[in-house]
Amino acid sequence: MPHPLLQVDHLSVTFRRDGMLTTPVRDVSLTVQAGERVAVVGESGCGKSLTALSLTRLSPTDRARLQGRVLFDGTDTLALSPDALTRVRGRGIAYVFQDPSASLNPVMRVQDQIAECLPDLPRAERRDTCVELLTRTGLPDPARAARAFPCELSGGQQQRVMLAMALAARPKLLVADEPTTALDVTTQQQVLDLIDTLADADGMAVLLITHNLGLVAGRMTRVYVMYAGQVVESGAVTDVLSNPRHPYTRGLLAAVPMLDAPRNAPLQDIPGTVPSPDAWPAGCAFAPRCAQADARCHAEQPPETDDADSHRSRCWHTQPCHS
Repeated sequence: MPHPLLQVDHLSVTFRRDGMLTTPVRDVSLTVQAGERVAVVGESGCGKSLTALSLTRLSPTDRARLQGRVLFDGTDTLALSPDALTRVRGRGIAYVFQDPSASLNPVMRVQDQIAECLPDLPRAERRDTCVELLTRTGLPDPARAARAFPCELSGGQQQRVMLAMALAARPKLLVADEPTTALDVTTQQQVLDLIDTLADADGMAVLLITHNLGLVAGRMTRVYVMYAGQVVESGAVTDVLSNPRHPYTRGLLAAVPMLDAPRNAPLQDIPGTVPSPDAWPAGCAFAPRCAQADARCHAEQPPETDDADSHRSRCWHTQPCHS
């Protein structure tokens, strides 16, 4: 069997702050096959974005101590020089972030920003290629958008520009880090559909970072649920959604609004908040918020279970599926 396109083995990310060491990402392992669509899900502060940024040591992880191994197409990116990492970002892994207005340069026209992603093309061809890329993203007037400044475009249009910039490098893997957070519901759907379409057309793998477990159904093949810097459940999307084994995963699912719920039904939430990385609990990190927690949960970290169906969870009360 060929090696995965992306293989993250026991990744930990440690920062030194005010003389203290904090590790917001702890022993994370995940894989993405070529052309596969994988999601990493969890609340803010669970380490999802830091994990994604660590793949090519983007800021702030370039100032952290990274342990473990990140193999992209067989090469350990944690061992690469800065110049070699730039080439990986340019041709292998492309990122789309949640706030395009913060990612785009406000004083440069769109076409000039996309052109920076096309250094191998003659200058005369870059403008036409920019328009072609914007056309692929579905902008209604790509030539006008190419000449515009970011402030002249809506949030959804700016995100399409970010996708055009990502496509310019013809990446093998698109990391989409909360790409719809700042958008209205209709535009969110359009952007996610666009990512699906572009991935299908280019055979591109997708790693989606999101806090909304409801977004992965029907789009992703596998999912990793992160809490307090660790993967607490992982498996095929259909298995995890139909038979969630970790209390945190069940809490995330319960928080997804349902169309058939009564109009005045209160939204569900998970009591409490994600602990700070400098105050991880001694036992299971979710124990202070978990109704099932007992003395063992508060005292000992649970191991990760591994059933024959590759549906894994990290909980003392995990029950194997017999369905």
